[in-house]
Amino acid sequence: MTANMAAHTTATPTPASTGPATATPAGDAATTTPTTGAPVAGTAASTATAAPPVWNDPAHDVDTRVSALIAAMTVEEKIAQLFGVWVGASAEGAEVAPHQHDMEEPADLDALLPAGLGQLTRPFGTAPVDPALGALSLARTQQRITAANRFGIPAVAHEECLAGFAAWKATAYPVPLSWGATFDPDLIRLMARAIGTDMRSVGVHQGLAPVLDVVRDARWGRVEETIGEDPYLVGTIATAYVQGLESAGIVATLKHFAGYSASRAGRNLAPVAMGPRERADVVLPPFEMAVREGGARSVMHAYTDTDGVPSAADEELLTGLLRDTWGFGGTVVADYFGIAFLKTLHGVAGDWADAAATALRAGVDVELPTVKTFGEPLRHAVATGRVPEEFVDRAVRRVLRQKVRLGLLDAGWNPVPPALEGADLDDPAALRGTVDLDTPANRDLAALVADRAIVLLGNDGTLPLTRPRTIALVGPHADRPTAVLGCYSFPVHVGTQHPDTPVGIDLPTLREALEREFPGVRILTAPGADVDGADTSGFADALRLARDADVVVAALGDRAGLFGRGTSGEGCDAGSLTLPGVQQRLLDALLDTGTPVVTALFAGRPYALGRAVGEAAAIVQSFFPGVAGTTAMAGVLSGRTNPSGRLPVGVPRTPDAQPATYLSARLGQATDVSSVDPTAAFPFGHGLSYTAFDWGDLTVGNDTGTTDGEFRLAFRVRNTGEREGTEVVQLYLHDPVASVVQPVQRLVGYARVPLRPGEERRLEVTVPADVAAFTGLDGRRVVEPGELELRLAASSGDPRLTARVTLTGPARYVDHTRRLHARITPAATPPH
Repeated sequence: MTANMAAHTTATPTPASTGPATATPAGDAATTTPTTGAPVAGTAASTATAAPPVWNDPAHDVDTRVSALIAAMTVEEKIAQLFGVWVGASAEGAEVAPHQHDMEEPADLDALLPAGLGQLTRPFGTAPVDPALGALSLARTQQRITAANRFGIPAVAHEECLAGFAAWKATAYPVPLSWGATFDPDLIRLMARAIGTDMRSVGVHQGLAPVLDVVRDARWGRVEETIGEDPYLVGTIATAYVQGLESAGIVATLKHFAGYSASRAGRNLAPVAMGPRERADVVLPPFEMAVREGGARSVMHAYTDTDGVPSAADEELLTGLLRDTWGFGGTVVADYFGIAFLKTLHGVAGDWADAAATALRAGVDVELPTVKTFGEPLRHAVATGRVPEEFVDRAVRRVLRQKVRLGLLDAGWNPVPPALEGADLDDPAALRGTVDLDTPANRDLAALVADRAIVLLGNDGTLPLTRPRTIALVGPHADRPTAVLGCYSFPVHVGTQHPDTPVGIDLPTLREALEREFPGVRILTAPGADVDGADTSGFADALRLARDADVVVAALGDRAGLFGRGTSGEGCDAGSLTLPGVQQRLLDALLDTGTPVVTALFAGRPYALGRAVGEAAAIVQSFFPGVAGTTAMAGVLSGRTNPSGRLPVGVPRTPDAQPATYLSARLGQATDVSSVDPTAAFPFGHGLSYTAFDWGDLTVGNDTGTTDGEFRLAFRVRNTGEREGTEVVQLYLHDPVASVVQPVQRLVGYARVPLRPGEERRLEVTVPADVAAFTGLDGRRVVEPGELELRLAASSGDPRLTARVTLTGPARYVDHTRRLHARITPAATPPH
């Protein structure tokens, strides 16, 4: 550590208005063991000439270092590496995790730290703290941790990063549903690297993202946290995010493993009743891809139980599949309080020790967010023989491998993070404001994601707006800065509990964005109604403005929140997919004025829009598009941006035809024997442009292939309009006859194709037989011979070209090493 760092000790993050907390002196503990007072090699007291012990020496391989350390540790020291502590979390009020009030107990750090500590929970995401002071506080805390334990082992610091780094003054990026709408893995990879770089710069090691849950019921409150309703889209976008985060040195955490989003009635933390094929063919493939191709180093178990087995207790899932079959070598961490829930919510454990034993045996390595079951209950269970020590050794080996690979056990490890290198750490006041987590480069990247994520659902030609004289901007999001933020953005997740602290980032409202986009145009604003209130008294003002305007922009949607404090977000599930509150009534009244109505949505899930589907002049959908979201929306309305987003979830035609996704089988679609029609108003993959594209000249290189072969196609796409645009080519597979019921179609490939006016591009498509695999009657994944349709489409409801091909040969069984992607690439330019 640096010389001036040695004079400091721990300080926990505090609200931005009060500065750093009072330090707790550590005295001479940094140079002695807790028991004998003897110097400890590998800590700050090590001499420059002493050879470091094996575990501190990078010259040895990881497993050698870890084995040597484990051999030197007591059982108590091993167990201490298997839990985190949540410093600063409150047990009363301001809850940000399920049942936090029931579970949170103040941690006695003086008692815990001599044995060591595995994780620090949310040093930046618990309360508003200036980024530089938070980094200093974290460094001091790490010094206290390393000084207190015999081996000088730091903790892994983790944070949320689902919509950007969840820290005060950090850029709030679009939510994952917007990532899916971009159909652009390369862009999401760049975004994730930027997020990870900011986290690493202030001393964070692990990010609790991405979410790989596939939407099964849009009423579920956490739809905004998902990437979409198709496992291939979810898998490819999430894998790109993992690659970006990991490339910045942050441990990516895949969640929630597995099936959280398939709960009955779309309720949060509710039972799941899916069958083994839905689990294998819909829920698991994104995780499989992210483990295999993304290099994720952590997985978080889901809260839910599936067919009576909680994920935290599912040894077949966490060990048999994840580790033994897929070869995952990282850590499995508990979703917050998830191990304790084995006792309190699932009823499969009789006491805390039983819960700890069950989770540890199943394959959970780390208890988060704070110690409840992996502390004294686990120690007692090991001492009395209820839990074999070998399970503790297995888990601590995984934890220590990760710490070694993060460099935390290297001799001379410095707790001072990159953002504070060279700073005067003796003058905290001078540090305030010196670390920028919302840089112009970050905001430019957030703006690009927002631009590519906005979806034009419908347009009668009104858009783009051509210099109207008056715009009536009405609706609850007309002038609301946080309309663009999801529930895991810091201002919503934490900031709302600190109303006296500034939001910390610039959030232009839609009114402000439109005023900049349309200089000289009169923009008249009225909210009309609240997001979820029942009061209609504001209708009169809104309708008066609408009647006198050239066009109406109706800014509608959700308010993100947690556990019922919003209309979208964790614990904010919906009884139906009608717009919250009286917003649909307001929208209908605006349509009745006869003024063209452009419906601009800022939401966390798709909603049925009633009459607007056929009567609105245009509908523009955004899914909590982040700090640049209103600017992006304004750019689409003006035509500055040609929209290229595509729906990652279908928009329902009616609010009660749920659950329904485009992945339904024939019996799940509209029939003449049911009065409920689940057909979407706008299907998965749908999105319009301000230009037009023509598809044609399909050639099939081979219409017959073996079950271990591939098909090759080629076709062209031409921009026939007058402005540059991007077509999103989607490839769907239809299997008309199979040994078990299949979805009518499913996505197996896609590509964004930017084209100038009049430009055309020929594309080649390679489709391996492996992508036709599904889980057969015997539970194994199989590629069956028979006919297939390969549908090249602009959406799941708009096929443009179809190739009918045939697989021949014997049925072929495949596993996790199968080919996962159909490729759509530009054709080679022919020689001149």
